[in-house]
Amino acid sequence: MTHEAARLRFKSWICAAIVILSNVAGNFFLKSGMPASLPTPLDYITVLFRPTVALGVLLLILWMASRMALLSWADLSYVLPVTSVGYVLVALAGRVLLHEEITARRWTGIALIMTGVALVSGATAPQTSPRPKPLPEVAGAGR
Repeated sequence: MTHEAARLRFKSWICAAIVILSNVAGNFFLKSGMPASLPTPLDYITVLFRPTVALGVLLLILWMASRMALLSWADLSYVLPVTSVGYVLVALAGRVLLHEEITARRWTGIALIMTGVALVSGATAPQTSPRPKPLPEVAGAGR
């Protein structure tokens, strides 16, 4: 593995970890700060000012920014399966921290996600091949 390939792999793993952890933490804080019911649309706006909900929103903004960065240099077919481990961690956080019930069917789905992540993350490098340059426009074409 070349130095550049190793650097890209390390950068991808760090960014993927940020994507995963900010997704899990953001969704956890969002859920834990939300009331059981919000009767009016205005209540959805006012709940944004609760500290845990606001923290959840900020973490989800970090999630989106880091995901965009990761997608800028890594293959979509690599990023989505690898970052889907976040779904597993969200389910575990729901079970452990929020005391949610997880059925055997959901645990089976979680195991399948983890199997897919293991297969995809070890199979190929996260490098996207260079995009072909767009063809120059021909004057008067398309009219």
